Amino acid sequence: MAKYAYPAVFTKEKEGGYSICFRDLEGCYTCGDSIEEGLEMAEDVLALALYGYETNGKKIPEPSLLSEIALAPNEFVSYVKCDTMEYRKMYNSKAVKKTLTIPEWLNEEAMAAGINFSQVLQEALIARISE
Repeated sequence: MAKYAYPAVFTKEKEGGYSICFRDLEGCYTCGDSIEEGLEMAEDVLALALYGYETNGKKIPEPSLLSEIALAPNEFVSYVKCDTMEYRKMYNSKAVKKTLTIPEWLNEEAMAAGINFSQVLQEALIARISE
């Protein structure tokens, strides 16, 4: 889970709009009616593809240098960035039940204080991951 930047090849289509392809990543392509929409769609498909690589333990290829990419006259290349952790937070936030074990005295004190166990555990895990 990290931040990435990959070169995307934008192809101007005759009918209008752009096709966008990440040549370094298998099956990673999208389109948009405008540059703005194309960039938004490119970031989304890049995050989805790299999230899949991470989840499946697949080796993530190194991004090509812009200067190494051959282009047709109706194409240009630009880096597109994404953050797979942010992507996970947006699209993979389903609650998961976990069982934990704590001393009985700690359970009684926490219950008496009205502490929300799930909230405390989430906050502690986020703090630990952020270290």
